[in-house]
Amino acid sequence: MATYAVGDLQGCLKPLQCLLERVAFDPAQDKLWLVGDLVNRGPESLATLRFIYSIRSALTCVLGNHDLHLLAVAHNTERLKKGDTLREVIDAPDAADLLEWLRQQKLLHYDEARNTALVHAGIPPQWNISKALKRAAEVEEALRDDVRLPLFLDGMYGNEPAKWDGDLQGVTRLRVITNCFTRMRFCKADGTLDLKSKEGIGSAPIGYAPWFSHKERKTREQRIIFGHWAALEGQCQEPGIVALDTGCVWGARMTLMNIDSGEKYSCDCKEQA
Repeated sequence: MATYAVGDLQGCLKPLQCLLERVAFDPAQDKLWLVGDLVNRGPESLATLRFIYSIRSALTCVLGNHDLHLLAVAHNTERLKKGDTLREVIDAPDAADLLEWLRQQKLLHYDEARNTALVHAGIPPQWNISKALKRAAEVEEALRDDVRLPLFLDGMYGNEPAKWDGDLQGVTRLRVITNCFTRMRFCKADGTLDLKSKEGIGSAPIGYAPWFSHKERKTREQRIIFGHWAALEGQCQEPGIVALDTGCVWGARMTLMNIDSGEKYSCDCKEQA
């Protein structure tokens, strides 16, 4: 029995299957952690989601910004953007089952035995793991509530407020939490977000730095596995931080890691560009 984590899929099914074949993945015995962004931009969003759903008993999955966008598009198709590859999902005969499963997934997973967290974008420096799990639970509860779900999906878009405040309420509060877990790259030491810069570490705006680099970050005792930041190309020198988005949907590669041994595997994605 082995446990693996894989970087952003974004509708690229063939590289995922390549990786699972390489490690002889057996969903009856092995486990697979997904860092989110399962769908969108790639060529097989529906097939990817169906495949994941078929092995769901073997999965631990956190949601990425594209997964949340899919839920919002299913609620309101006017939110479809040019370049989205989501129409096939919401038009599929099994869409209800797939989307219902998706909305039950987490924003943050923490494996206490391994002292390892799984998140799409990151954990802001001002939250320890306990507080981060509580904040994630707030959004997870909204996603699973039939009454609150439409309100959340309608209000989750936007870059403001840029900083967490415990006094925030309603959809505004949920928006900040969601941005931290699913969109963050650069922030200030106090957690103030910059959600516009998307390039590598050297592109940080003045006063900002990668979320994982702040000296006073309160999750320095945990290992954190994340995706989202393709420009890092899977390279992160910060101890205990594992970047798994290696830009498959952009024609680079998809990366899989054995969580316990740290061994990594990759499959080329040029055919998926």
